Amino acid sequence: MTFDRKIKIAPSILSADFANFGQEIRAVEDQGADWVHVDVMDGHFVPNITFGPQTCKAIRPHIRGVMDVHLMIAPVDRYIDAFAESGADVITAHLEAGPHIHRTLQAIRGAGAKAGLALNPGTPAEAASGLIDDLDLICVMTVNPGFGGQKFIRSQVEKVRALRALIGDRPVHIEIDGGVDPTTAPLVAEAGADVLVAGSAVFKGGSVSNSAPYGENIRAIREAAEAATRR
Repeated sequence: MTFDRKIKIAPSILSADFANFGQEIRAVEDQGADWVHVDVMDGHFVPNITFGPQTCKAIRPHIRGVMDVHLMIAPVDRYIDAFAESGADVITAHLEAGPHIHRTLQAIRGAGAKAGLALNPGTPAEAASGLIDDLDLICVMTVNPGFGGQKFIRSQVEKVRALRALIGDRPVHIEIDGGVDPTTAPLVAEAGADVLVAGSAVFKGGSVSNSAPYGENIRAIREAAEAATRR
């Protein structure tokens, strides 16, 4: 996994057909997805329950690119090794999920994965200022975590801009999770984001037997974001 600031589209399998993950993943990658995003929720830190390490292990053979695992769980540390062993390339934990986030980030890197830090909408950019050198990715939640299909919170665009300034020339990705589509992607891309998680905006209108809409949706998001970075 090499670093660059090109726009990357990371479809969230939270919006895929749960009974057909392998084919869904192959379909979105064939249609241009760069990363595959796995939203892990525990029904405690967020009001929803989704996947665990065994699901990640089962889908890993179907993913040719980056498996990006977003842990919306608390506590986090006791599960890091299991997700790393499942094949996660990136493991992201929430700053708000526990009192020792620096230890958590160290544990993620120690397990062999890239370390990500997620910030909820109510958490300011400055909360990450002392952690930048321990990160490979910062995930800005542009919805409240827990469910797909929510409306994009526009106040988070300025948080992205502030984080881009904090990061400087460090090799740290800024990821956006929540409400990403062709109308919101340019806002965050212009502010400095380079990894765009999209669920319903990628999977709408398509299926494994008709995956062309996945490609159309991915291209629309990417083209809108890239155009904004050229302005």
